[in-house]
Amino acid sequence: MATVELTTENFDEVVSGNEFVIIDFWADWCGPCKMFAPVFERSAEKHDDIVFAKVDTEAQPQLAGAFEVRSIPTLAIVRDNVLVFQQPGALPENVFEDLIRQARELDMEEVRNSAKE
Repeated sequence: MATVELTTENFDEVVSGNEFVIIDFWADWCGPCKMFAPVFERSAEKHDDIVFAKVDTEAQPQLAGAFEVRSIPTLAIVRDNVLVFQQPGALPENVFEDLIRQARELDMEEVRNSAKE
């Protein structure tokens, strides 16, 4: 599945309309972002049940601000409209795939219950 470009206009539709979204915050001038982009694209092709989205932080500073992105690349994972992971830094492919596996295995009912506490 191709990646989706997230903007302020389509953010709610994409994130609220899908159970599992992985967001890559990036910029064109960012070397580590360019190194991570092929890893992100390959994973998007492997996991067609997950929405892989990219936010150009230069074009969408409001979204970067809403996620309090301080350095790029930053990855965010949203499951069932809950932010379950966010971390700056480019990941090697095997680490990224393991992160996806862990996010899949989350018990979202448990996550929601612990968020209420």
